[in-house]
Amino acid sequence: MNRKYRKTVIAGNWKMNQLCSGVKPFIEQLREAMPRTKTCEVVLCTPALMIPAMVRAGKDARVAAGGQDVSKYEKGAYTGEISADMLLDAGAKYCIVGHSERREYHHESDSLINEKAKALLAKGITPIICVGESLEQREKDLTMEYIAYQVCAALSASTGPRSAAASSPTSPSGPSVPAKPPRPNRRRRSASLSAVSSASSTAQEAPVLSAFSTAAA
Repeated sequence: MNRKYRKTVIAGNWKMNQLCSGVKPFIEQLREAMPRTKTCEVVLCTPALMIPAMVRAGKDARVAAGGQDVSKYEKGAYTGEISADMLLDAGAKYCIVGHSERREYHHESDSLINEKAKALLAKGITPIICVGESLEQREKDLTMEYIAYQVCAALSASTGPRSAAASSPTSPSGPSVPAKPPRPNRRRRSASLSAVSSASSTAQEAPVLSAFSTAAA
């Protein structure tokens, strides 16, 4: 790919909300609000059950479907897990890995996230690799170092397509954590870009997403 700029991707995470029956009405409303441009790709990452509905509804609206998590295993006796093959078969083009909620609630390590990213890349699915510092790390001015470490760890030894994406959210927010306004993210984005470029030769043109999560009302 001979491009001056990295690909622009706008990705949304539905988390554990909505139902399959609500996908089409939502996309119809979203379509009216979307800018008339082909310079970026819009992605909605839904629970796995909703991916086929998202693929159908998003086709005419140019909205790509994405998953919210993936197993590091290709197949086997892993009850409740979703493989990269299953996501691909359902129509997912992207998949989130390493979300702050998975890291916190399910104790996912950088090593596991690396294995998940490689599983996705091997099937041609773009991993949206979530990285971000804790409040304690931010207060110690360790944000840039930690983000660079997380991106490098996630993409270490990856051999798939060069389309891995990294998301750099601020400190996690959720039902019990009030959302704070995002700080200027130019240095954050620079750290992610540098880390992506140095982590793997397959990720030289990876888009970097700057994300900010707010608590649900």
